[in-house]
Amino acid sequence: MNYPENLKKGDTIGICAPSGGISKQEKIQELEKAIQQLEEMGYKIIETESVRKEEKGRSNTAEQRAKEFMELLENEEVKLIIFATGGDYLMEMLDYLDFDKIRTLKPKWMQGYSDITTLEFIFNTVLEIPSIYCDTIKSYAMKPLYRNLIDSLKIASGEKLEQQSFEKREKGPFNSIEEAFSIPQNTEISNNYDLSEKVEWKNMKNERKIEIQGRMIGGCLDCIKMFFGTKYDKINQYINTYKNDGIIWYLECFEMSSPELTLILWQMKNAGYFKNIQGIVFGRPLVFREDYGINFIETVRQAIGDLNIPIICDADIGHVAPQLAIVNGEIMNFVSENGKGKVTMI
Repeated sequence: MNYPENLKKGDTIGICAPSGGISKQEKIQELEKAIQQLEEMGYKIIETESVRKEEKGRSNTAEQRAKEFMELLENEEVKLIIFATGGDYLMEMLDYLDFDKIRTLKPKWMQGYSDITTLEFIFNTVLEIPSIYCDTIKSYAMKPLYRNLIDSLKIASGEKLEQQSFEKREKGPFNSIEEAFSIPQNTEISNNYDLSEKVEWKNMKNERKIEIQGRMIGGCLDCIKMFFGTKYDKINQYINTYKNDGIIWYLECFEMSSPELTLILWQMKNAGYFKNIQGIVFGRPLVFREDYGINFIETVRQAIGDLNIPIICDADIGHVAPQLAIVNGEIMNFVSENGKGKVTMI
């Protein structure tokens, strides 16, 4: 793996919007508060021109979004890129990225999740550059900062962390997008997550304890499924390169149904993407429709239970906050026991 230079106080953090942008006034206030807090922590901040724009789900044209991302990659002052937000259309900009140029540049830490998977997955599997799967920039408006946000900065600074699972989480999964977004949101930008539910990691076969270790690959399944069979699909090459380390897939979804999840996992299994695998860790979906009365864990069991590997569900990863900071391309150790979890960078 091509590890980035460690982030230090006084370094520059860049913000860009490769998918959606931040255009609503209350979200802009969160952005400004986040920038202020990071500056107070000793970092310099720059943002590209489309961060505060959005039209029809996009911060700008695909070509312009790629141009702004490349600007941050080429800026030697920038040591960490924290993305503005997720969205739906990041994949449109991939064909405008200069991968030959990127390979000549010093790698940088990147942080984001959801649609940002599209970039981070390619950087991991094609360019072999690690990145941090955790919250986007607006979360840094919180006071005090939640520990996963601090942990992300520590990782970018070169620390090898041990993270414990959280005690509480937000509500979810929901049956529909409408239901998910009908839940009242915190309007005070200094508020933390709305943590009302107990966190409980689940071992799929009810094992007392699962412990697995391997190199991390994954992200949001809604995005990963788009790579299968395309020119960007280097998954088998990646898992063969790192077969001696063993592979851990971590997967989560924004919106999915039991049939859709079944079909995606079937496709991954039959494409050989689960070779050299030590286990799979599933995060909490935001929206999961239980078609035919089949819940998430039963769907996973039916689709890939025959792999006979350890599988952890409902881990602190993904769209139901809070989420641990997962490092794409890093060797990590997961322990799941009695509903609690521990994740250690090796």
